[in-house]
Amino acid sequence: MGEVVGAAILAHVPTIMLPKETRLELNEGKEISLVPGLEKLRKDVMETLDYDTVIVLDSHWATTVEFVITSHDHREGKYTAEELPRGMSQIPYSFKGDRELAESVVKYDEKNGTWITPISDPYLPIMYATVNLWDYLGKGLDKRWVSVSVCQTATTEDFLRAGRALGEAIRDSDRKVLLLASGALSHTFYKLRDLRKHEASDPSHIFSPEARAADEERIEWFKAGDHKRVLETMPEFMKYKPEANFSHYLTMAGAIGEEANTSKGVMYSDYENSVGTGQVHIYFPKPEGGFPLPKDMVLSRD
Repeated sequence: MGEVVGAAILAHVPTIMLPKETRLELNEGKEISLVPGLEKLRKDVMETLDYDTVIVLDSHWATTVEFVITSHDHREGKYTAEELPRGMSQIPYSFKGDRELAESVVKYDEKNGTWITPISDPYLPIMYATVNLWDYLGKGLDKRWVSVSVCQTATTEDFLRAGRALGEAIRDSDRKVLLLASGALSHTFYKLRDLRKHEASDPSHIFSPEARAADEERIEWFKAGDHKRVLETMPEFMKYKPEANFSHYLTMAGAIGEEANTSKGVMYSDYENSVGTGQVHIYFPKPEGGFPLPKDMVLSRD
């Protein structure tokens, strides 16, 4: 029987890939906490925990008529971001995939009222929400890495359903899996002519006081293990445009028991701004007895 052995919400912002001197220049001479946070997470978790596969819930990979999970045996290449090629250019990556686990997920999608397709096309693009985290957390470690897309036509319920299917596939495998929800909290950018006034990490630069308050409220709930409240208040949080409709967290939640999950979040960074958006690293260790199993139900696709 497989299991999820740890989960996290992690920031992947382009700033973490800039040279240190550039990061200091943008942040009033101080290091952003996201970088030492990832370095500490690697030391504390990635290099010590017993796991086989990392699944990245990639908030930058938008699909339209289905969720997609990568099913390559191996992925290798160089990544230059179409969004910010000045800051993310020719980043090398090379890691094993997990074809067996990825292909098994399709057995659980219809039961959970969703669509998930494994794809192993060698020309399938990769996104920096995966590459940036692998560069800090996976490089040099012999682990499998898989990415799951965001279906851009999906709702909150659809993200939970995809997570349930993923969780069932993990449960019925022999894998020990780390889930990394790669994305932000509130996610509104400043307009171009104002943006450079708000590059420092201090949360006073978050796009609005209301967005900051909503983020900070949820961070406290995560720290308390109150995932139930986070899920119940998703309609209110949507007002502050969480990245990719908070799909990365919701899919993760579906895989680890949703409101029944009480794992308390451990902060691996401060709450920080990135040109208006709310960024943070929070790790959820496996609770005593393990994460709750995904909801077991048969759902219609209608």
